[in-house]
Amino acid sequence: MGPAPAGKQLRGATGGPEVMEPALEGKSKEGKKASSRKRTLAEPPEKGLLQPVKLSRAELYKEPTNEELNRLRETEILFHSSLLRLQVEELLKEVKLSEKKKDRIDAFLQEVNQRVMRVPSVPETELTDQAWLPAGVRVPLHQVPYAVKGCFRFLPPAQVVVVGSYLLGTCIRPDVNVDVALTMPREILQDKDGLNQRYFRKRALYLAHLAYHLAQDPLFGSVRFSYTNGCHLKPSLLLRPRGKDERLVTVRLHPCPPPDFFRPCRLLPTKNNVRSAWYRAQSAAGDGSPEPPTPHYNTWVLQDTALESHLQLLSTTLGSAQGLKDGVALLKVWLRQRELDKGKGGLTGFLVSMLVVFLVSTRKIHTTMSGYQVLRSVLQFLATTDLTVNGISLCLSSDPSLPALADFHQAFSVVFLDSSGRLNLCADVTACTYHQVQHEAQLSMMLLDSKADDGFQLLLMTPKPMIRAFDHILHLRPLSRLQAACHRLKLWPELQDNGGDYVSAALDPLITLLEQGLGTRLHLLAHSRPPVPEWDISQDPPKHKDSGTLTLGLLLRPEGLTSILELGPEADQPEAAEFRQFWGSRSELRRFQDGAIREAVVWEAASMSQKRLIPHQVVTHLLALHADIPETCVHYVGGPLEALIQGLKETSSTGEEALAVAVRCYDDLSRLLWGLEGLPLTVSAVQGAHPVLRYTEVFPPTPVRPAFSFYEPLQERSSLLPRPDKPCPAYVEPMPVVCHLEGSGQWPQDAEAVRRVRAAFQLRLAELLTQQHGLQCRATATHTDVLKDGFVFRIRVAYHREPQILREVQSPEGLNSLRDTPASLCLERDTRQLPLLTSVLHGLQQQHPAFSGVARLAKRWVRAQLLGEGFTDESLDLVAAALFLHPEPFTPPSSPQVGFLRFLFLVSTFDWKNNPLIVNLNNELTVEEQVEIRSGFLAARAQLPVMVIVTPQDRKNSVWTQDGPSAQILQQLVVLAAEALPVLEKQLMDPRGPGDIRTVFRPPLDIYDVLICLSPRHIPRHRQAVDSPAASFCRGLRREPGPSSLMPVLGYDPPQLYLMQLREAFGDLALFFYDQHGGEVIGVLWKPTSFQPQPFKASGTKGRMVMFQGGEPVMVPNVEAILEDFAVLGEGLVQTVEARSERWTV
Repeated sequence: MGPAPAGKQLRGATGGPEVMEPALEGKSKEGKKASSRKRTLAEPPEKGLLQPVKLSRAELYKEPTNEELNRLRETEILFHSSLLRLQVEELLKEVKLSEKKKDRIDAFLQEVNQRVMRVPSVPETELTDQAWLPAGVRVPLHQVPYAVKGCFRFLPPAQVVVVGSYLLGTCIRPDVNVDVALTMPREILQDKDGLNQRYFRKRALYLAHLAYHLAQDPLFGSVRFSYTNGCHLKPSLLLRPRGKDERLVTVRLHPCPPPDFFRPCRLLPTKNNVRSAWYRAQSAAGDGSPEPPTPHYNTWVLQDTALESHLQLLSTTLGSAQGLKDGVALLKVWLRQRELDKGKGGLTGFLVSMLVVFLVSTRKIHTTMSGYQVLRSVLQFLATTDLTVNGISLCLSSDPSLPALADFHQAFSVVFLDSSGRLNLCADVTACTYHQVQHEAQLSMMLLDSKADDGFQLLLMTPKPMIRAFDHILHLRPLSRLQAACHRLKLWPELQDNGGDYVSAALDPLITLLEQGLGTRLHLLAHSRPPVPEWDISQDPPKHKDSGTLTLGLLLRPEGLTSILELGPEADQPEAAEFRQFWGSRSELRRFQDGAIREAVVWEAASMSQKRLIPHQVVTHLLALHADIPETCVHYVGGPLEALIQGLKETSSTGEEALAVAVRCYDDLSRLLWGLEGLPLTVSAVQGAHPVLRYTEVFPPTPVRPAFSFYEPLQERSSLLPRPDKPCPAYVEPMPVVCHLEGSGQWPQDAEAVRRVRAAFQLRLAELLTQQHGLQCRATATHTDVLKDGFVFRIRVAYHREPQILREVQSPEGLNSLRDTPASLCLERDTRQLPLLTSVLHGLQQQHPAFSGVARLAKRWVRAQLLGEGFTDESLDLVAAALFLHPEPFTPPSSPQVGFLRFLFLVSTFDWKNNPLIVNLNNELTVEEQVEIRSGFLAARAQLPVMVIVTPQDRKNSVWTQDGPSAQILQQLVVLAAEALPVLEKQLMDPRGPGDIRTVFRPPLDIYDVLICLSPRHIPRHRQAVDSPAASFCRGLRREPGPSSLMPVLGYDPPQLYLMQLREAFGDLALFFYDQHGGEVIGVLWKPTSFQPQPFKASGTKGRMVMFQGGEPVMVPNVEAILEDFAVLGEGLVQTVEARSERWTV
């Protein structure tokens, strides 16, 4: 079930899905009827449900053909399953260009070639004399400093050659780019053009003249400039056809020198080609200091000289090997889904193509391999090879004049040399980006090795935007602050090498600084630089500060994340001075318990939510101290969503501490129960069964100390009663605890007798807890409420054989048989399955501290959409648990923010109709068992709930979704999640700040037919609302601590009681929706069937009135009376009943 259209509304709760389709036009009425009958019979029982194909006996046992046998053999050797082969082939078919489109692109390229060769020449002028340029075009290059020697003239290119992936057949949709190299004639260039940006100036002027003349041609719908791979010294010219083919292709023109024009020895990574005296506009230093090398500058020149040789190498290797081409196409899709090919320093499609060539040359890939095997081999190589430490080379020559790999490692972060041995293909790739690629390759290999059914979907079809892949995000803006950082960090040589690009110059030092500071808290640090947008030829090129925002993603380690201490060396060690210099004023001497005196940094963080944001303090402190980047320029996005789950008057805690207090109180109570003396049978187990005890209660309970002025005491029951003249008191929910007693032959074998014995145990339990421990208790036949330290626990005595006794059914013949009954299933769920689930999820929280925040945010959002009634606590907790147990293709979340985004993604994209959500708690299910579960699910789909969640303890029945949601409620949740996800991600990725983060939590009220507005005075959880009120009513709680001798009012929530009455009275006519966390509105939707006229029956007049239709009395809803009843039932609680009559008619 995928996201439905945004306009789809929550309708038809009782009607079945429509299976009739409109008949084809042009058929007779009889034909229409017959075809309708056939379709009705042929369609599956539920629309959209996958059904196995039925074959005749002859087809089923037909001998396979030779072609089929060959294909099976190929599949067995080249793929690990037939399904994977089909999926890969379908994807390749989807991303590759069709022959028709290739023909149209070829025709356009012919036209481009002719028009480029017809551009008129320009006489020779000085490089600084640019008066000859027409008024409608600007030079696509920042000419700083402006003064430079040399002359320029324009001549048509000596050669026009298509280079890149288009000719190789590895070009993929949807963005089809064709690279065309224009070889500039030798007459334009001079010997020393490699110096001081002269070549790049000539290249830019060449493009500017071309752009002006091509823009006049009616063939082109768009002529614009862009940077090549984000390098601002190397603009390219983008040409797009006019008319319907405008989106067909983008042709990128790249001027380049003749292949042998520049002497390679002058462009080695150790050479300088940008003189300091020229670049800094000052006289050369007379101290004889050597010029700093300019490795990046040299590489950009070399790249232009090697375009054709690289094409020839790729063509020779990939030429007739279709498997290699398919592998390159799959790798490009893999990179695109992870946003690793974007912006400057990305791993481009060209680089992975060259990597395939390298692996072919080292015989790690064979030309007969399939695309899938090529993908696996390249990912395996990336996952296990660190090119930042051990570079690789395509060069087979042993020429001693060639530079060593060590020289390249000194100049570049990542090293991969081409066949000449002089050009580093990965010169622009940062170490940070390569480590991200390595990390993604490792995750992908684990996924492929697991042979999961959905491996293909997760690997190649699931997008991984930065906001969903990293725990915390930070934006640095404005980028102009990085100019000051370059001065502070003394990065003049880097600025000189990068031609003034202070963002590129400062990036590596800043990342190294943050990696050192974050230390063990950090698993991976990644950067994202959006590509500089293309610009019109009449505009100046974008400045460095206008090239978007520098965004950093932090993937955190949960084990080191919450430590408030950075421990340094001992005071007398030489490293202490270095530690003090790094941390500045934050470093201080401290004496520790073992007597050692050490340098240390202590961060301010009292609560768990503050500890999760310690990286924010580290980042802002180090950037301000070492790079002059003030805190106002660092926009850190780590916890804005946590405001939604903060307690009543909490601004610094998200409730983890309050939950821990409640769990500790439960632990104390369980110890008391274990140690009780005087019970006829000893306690064999005590198990919690409440969301608080698995850390997933949205708003944790606080110790209750009632103010007696709000109540009337009932002394005979030691209880309190709310006073009607006061606001509704605070909501107190008892926490269920299951107390198992040891087995004994004295237990009766009759269900009623067991109930009575249990009731006696409940009474005895209350007596003993009061006598031995002084606890306030109130016993009933089914449970005992215990007040301890302000928390109320509801203890339920359980007998392990009682569900078995309830299953026993006697036939009329007197034979006993075992059969599940509603009572036995309910008892089994409450006394065995729920405590077990609570225990397992409690363990998951200990393993993944972010689980609590993710589950609570998820439940808060679902309930804020007024859909909480349709989903049990347990079902939503299990969906949240799936994000940690099966995080592929991600890692388990370490922050509630990223976990909640993935929850929205899972809900909106999971195919609930055709797949069960398997939550493999404690990793108990084997791969074979999971396959068996999926097969059983498909066979029994019609009998299963709409939403199926499978756990090791619940493999067939989906206990937690048996009572809901309905198909319509689930579909509405899917639609809302699909709409909320892009909105929220856009807000969090906005460098100006996320704005109003509560937008996606506010429910859409326009879909409801009637809105019932409630009085805040009688809403006990009013302060928990999404838009928390500035002021609310006092709820009768004392602030000063102290024991309470009277049991508080339990489970008293007037809106919920009112809802029960509404559903009981009008459940056949309407659906009612409410946010239990302080909602002020109840949404009402009429059921479509309720407005169909019903035959008159004297017994069915509730809420209906009699009308005559065709002379016959029929009954229709009396809407006015029903609305009046809504108000009467809720007198004192209901403020207004707003009917939207335009949305429905009788």
